[in-house]
Amino acid sequence: MTEPLILQARAQAGIDDVRQALTDPKALNVWLGEHSTVDLPGTFEFWGRYIPEGDAPHQRVLAYDDRTLRLAWLLDGVETTTEITLIPEGDDSTVVRLSQSHFDFAEAISGATIRGVLQTFWSLALANLVDYLDGRELTTRPDFTSPVFTGEALIDAPLAQVYASLTESEKASAWFGFPIGIEPYAGGRFAMGGFDAGPGATVVEVVEGRTMSVDWGPSGISTWELAESDGKTRLTFVMSGFDESNPPYGAWLGWLSGIASLRRFNEQKNWQSIWVA
Repeated sequence: MTEPLILQARAQAGIDDVRQALTDPKALNVWLGEHSTVDLPGTFEFWGRYIPEGDAPHQRVLAYDDRTLRLAWLLDGVETTTEITLIPEGDDSTVVRLSQSHFDFAEAISGATIRGVLQTFWSLALANLVDYLDGRELTTRPDFTSPVFTGEALIDAPLAQVYASLTESEKASAWFGFPIGIEPYAGGRFAMGGFDAGPGATVVEVVEGRTMSVDWGPSGISTWELAESDGKTRLTFVMSGFDESNPPYGAWLGWLSGIASLRRFNEQKNWQSIWVA
């Protein structure tokens, strides 16, 4: 039995506001799912194209009080457990702690079960929850009904600054929250975990100041491109070249949750990661 996945994100909002965003169906439909039904303590359901196996609601409430929501969530025939706990840090700061059972990193790599997306799915969901509470534009959510992986974000920062944060190892490691080694030239390495972690993926194309493509093997090729837009930077990104009968949704979600962090890193003067160790 694997240990549960634990994620913690800090929202600059009081616990009452966070609870409202977590339990109001209209709010949930903005930052989490396409559809939701909430009637606590009895019902908490979310489904739709932004949710893995979201053809219908597959959640049931196990426990609820003013700080903790525990759900059973059926995924790929297995009943998993999701627990969300709100930890107040004062009048205007709350840590959202999420615990998710039945996540196995090997399954995330192999794509053998939809449960392999749970880490990156919840990372993006919590990032969007924090942005929702901040009144910020949310990051693109995945469409689990489609094998087409494209997205766009407008970043309120100069193009040169955004390019540096995407191509310089130290800056990319800071906003991603994990060591990344980048050699920004064709044939260079893109090493998650840093250069000492192994050979990594291969950079296949770079246009200085504009675009980069990286070959991830079976997960396909990720490409991003930057363009100036009224003093801001428009980032478009796509993943392609993968097996469309088994799309790498987990890797795509990792891209999307990374974009949420990239935007904050470039836009906030006194940037601090939302993630709590």
